[in-house]
Amino acid sequence: MHVLYEEEGELKVGSVLAQAAASFQVESPHGRRTKVRAASVLLSFEQPAAGELLAQAQRFAEGLEIEFLWQCSGAAEFDFQRLAREYVGREPSAVEAAGVLLKLHGAPMYFYRRGKGRFQPAPEATLKLALAGLEKKKRVLAQQEAWAQALARFECPGEIAALKDELLYAPDRNKPETRALEQACRDSGLSAARLFERCGLLDDTHQYHLKRFLHEFFPRGAGFAPHAMPTPPEDLPLAQSAAFSLDELGTTEIDDAFSVTRLDSGVLRVGIHIAAPALGIAPGSALDALARERLSTAYMPGRKYTMLPDDAVARFSLDHGAAQPAVSLYFEVSEEGLPLATHSRVERITIAANLRHAQYDVLNEAFEAGTTAGLAYEEELRELWRIALALEAQRGRPSTGLALVDYSFYVEDDRVRIVPRKRGAPLDKLVSELMILVNASWGELLAERDVAAIYRVQSTGKVRLSVHPEPHEGLGLRCYAWMSSPLRRYVDLVNQWQLVAALQGRRPPFGRSSEALLSAMRAFELTYARYDEHQRAMETYWSLRWLLQEKLRDVDATVLRENLVRLDGLPLVVRVSSLPDTGAGTRVRLGVKSIDLLERVIDCTYRETLPGSAAALAEAAANPSEKA
Repeated sequence: MHVLYEEEGELKVGSVLAQAAASFQVESPHGRRTKVRAASVLLSFEQPAAGELLAQAQRFAEGLEIEFLWQCSGAAEFDFQRLAREYVGREPSAVEAAGVLLKLHGAPMYFYRRGKGRFQPAPEATLKLALAGLEKKKRVLAQQEAWAQALARFECPGEIAALKDELLYAPDRNKPETRALEQACRDSGLSAARLFERCGLLDDTHQYHLKRFLHEFFPRGAGFAPHAMPTPPEDLPLAQSAAFSLDELGTTEIDDAFSVTRLDSGVLRVGIHIAAPALGIAPGSALDALARERLSTAYMPGRKYTMLPDDAVARFSLDHGAAQPAVSLYFEVSEEGLPLATHSRVERITIAANLRHAQYDVLNEAFEAGTTAGLAYEEELRELWRIALALEAQRGRPSTGLALVDYSFYVEDDRVRIVPRKRGAPLDKLVSELMILVNASWGELLAERDVAAIYRVQSTGKVRLSVHPEPHEGLGLRCYAWMSSPLRRYVDLVNQWQLVAALQGRRPPFGRSSEALLSAMRAFELTYARYDEHQRAMETYWSLRWLLQEKLRDVDATVLRENLVRLDGLPLVVRVSSLPDTGAGTRVRLGVKSIDLLERVIDCTYRETLPGSAAALAEAAANPSEKA
């Protein structure tokens, strides 16, 4: 005897080897033995052979019309063998009964399963809706196939073109347009961006990369929602000394400034003045919501997206000629150049000048050489540099890695200029050290007063944010809290709210376990990291644009390890498969084979090892006859 049974929704057949009260021992046509519950058996038969039943039943089922079966079945629940009996007009054979079962089993829109070979016809209204949905699905699949074929011919249908940005940056796989594009990419072996390029819809590679950032962070546009202008208090005391700032050309968010005063006693008094938007922007206000959404100013070569609206920035930026609200840290300087003591004030500070690196960077060489350049505030900057050196020595940690180089990108009229800037130059060092001092001093002040703050912590080489004042090992500090850039970083603004409250003797807005504080910290870490990734990606893009702009076919580089090199004068690290085993630090010359701006990749080939590098000297020593 053979049986037809259902297992995990699938119809199977087998020959009975043994039978018990509630189960069968069954052997499949392929020799697999299994135990089948009697309740799962739908049909017992002698003929045909077990291995032939389903094939013959399938052929019989192909001749059945599901619409006719549905019309004949009535409205009540029924057994498949009863329907088979009515259909053939007699007791059905095993093949006929199984054929009807297969037809019913494969038509869930027409018949609902009710268990052990029993079915119920779908109501007419429900069936019509299901059939209409099926027909629509067929039309969509046909349209999807047509779109995919057009894309494979590099002809972009209008429906696909209208969703280009969405398909490139945030595709919805439930949409047929997305599935059509994915199919075309598989068929053509091209990425979505490359496919759109071949269709003539992506001719501006810069816009393609920039829109990825904009789509992620500003899907509704990079503008600010309407907001009320902040009103800082008017009763703040005016500082006795005027201050000056030092920033890059084009900086609009001037967060910090310095004052240097020689007292009657001959002692030098220094003030570090930080812009104070916390005095005009209240926690929970509309401007706070705007800043909380962006969390930081985002920088790209040639453009930036500020955390705060321009009018709010202008109200608090330490611009020349204004008397702006500020939180100030004052200290007198010892003969060794170290602060004797510090005290903090909330006040207004008159800004006498906004100095720019483009003019003042000549002082880097002048300070190191002991010469003068005849610039305004030169002596004040020289004193600040002396203090910076003393602070760095006291901490026992450099504020920046001396071997590292930063790069400034200037994009004008679609041309790019890249200016290397070695870290640790006097002007950079004095700003870095004084910002470290103010962030560490105020971080300790809040810790001593048990006022919550967001601290920047480094341990075992990893940097993270914390609401606890833990050490920053990299800077050699007991605690360190960002407070020096409240116009550009939300963490700094939050910390400034806490600091101002502490200095004015008020209850701070946030406790250490405040959900607002903790969520802002978590969101800032994630967003700040993503901004940095996009910035580095755009710097890579403009570095490649510069190589094309300058028409360079050969470039010099330094080997970092194995086949990884850093190109000279650019923040660009490249793998060179043809590079011989030269060792880290080797200077090499490479040929530029190709540059792909869409994928942001460069293909270089090794040409030669440059004279004077470690590898070249070793090779010359090993082969003295080749020196000539």
